[in-house]
Amino acid sequence: MPFTRDGQGRANREISGGSWLVGTQAWVGSLALAMFACPTGSGAEQANDTGYAAYARPQRLVEVESGRRLNLYCMGEGAPTVIFDSGLAEPTSTWFKVQPRVSKQARACSYDRAGSGFSDAGTRAGSSANIVDDLRRLLAAAAVAPPYVLVGHSYGGMNVRLHYYLHPDDVAGMVLVDPSHEDQAEGYRMLSPRGYTRAQWRALGDPAIVARRSCVAAASKGFERGTEAYHRCVFDAPSQMPPLLQRAYLAMQQRPAFHQAQLTEEESVFAASAEQLQAARRSFMDLPVIVLTHSPDTSPLRDWETAALREARTAMWHNLHAGLADASARGVHRVVADSDHAIQLSQPDAVVAAIIEIVDMVRQTP
Repeated sequence: MPFTRDGQGRANREISGGSWLVGTQAWVGSLALAMFACPTGSGAEQANDTGYAAYARPQRLVEVESGRRLNLYCMGEGAPTVIFDSGLAEPTSTWFKVQPRVSKQARACSYDRAGSGFSDAGTRAGSSANIVDDLRRLLAAAAVAPPYVLVGHSYGGMNVRLHYYLHPDDVAGMVLVDPSHEDQAEGYRMLSPRGYTRAQWRALGDPAIVARRSCVAAASKGFERGTEAYHRCVFDAPSQMPPLLQRAYLAMQQRPAFHQAQLTEEESVFAASAEQLQAARRSFMDLPVIVLTHSPDTSPLRDWETAALREARTAMWHNLHAGLADASARGVHRVVADSDHAIQLSQPDAVVAAIIEIVDMVRQTP
């Protein structure tokens, strides 16, 4: 699958489940938000960065096992604590438009998963089960006690759901922001115009993952601007980010640990992670849940795509999300107008409103 300079290639895979499955469809996706350093900007710029500058540097590095730390950023006060889990390999900066506003109503904590943002490199696969285990270690070590309202975007939506399935007593509510789903890869495969069977698709291998492995190797040698490896592996910063975070985003992508994190999460999302959710899946009972879905794609059809295929894929995506909401007696499904996959960046008001709504519901529940 071709990788685009705006960071869409990786996001497309996260939503669609593999390039052999979907051709080169550009679901308007979450951007690979990542940071490594805090480059120095002008004095005037730094003076105006007080609302988001914290996302350009590590906040609290908490040891989750001997010699391995995760970056945690908490702000605000009041229960329940809102925990943010980002999309595939994305760090805390994906929430820079949302977390500070939520923190005015409740304690709000975002974190960088292993290898992402400012966290240390991972030591195991980036599956949902391992991510849930890491988060629980992090919250325990940092003395961030439940109950939690879990907010998960894209792959993070799978992670927070598994968190609930395995540890329901810790979770008081959820907001799923255009979440990935354990059944979506198979659903897209069945709609594929190429007609691959599951066995054929697995036998072919995923060229996007092969390309990602080459990025890990290239990062270990160091990227040189203008080269093919740089063009393929280093994405432009998302346009919604201010210059300080854009510079940090580009600096982050020089780290081999970041590219390794992308690779291991991509390898896991529709394989081990999907199987883990399928095995653990159960009703949300009366858990307050809001599922947000991005608005339908209105871009020109791709060369492999028909209007009927796009309509069928869109319907499947919406049906999967509606099913998540229906799993709770207090579940709500909303399609957010004028949004792309990264709703927290394109329409942050909708995400903030959903989180505050769930927090209020939790507080009103005996």
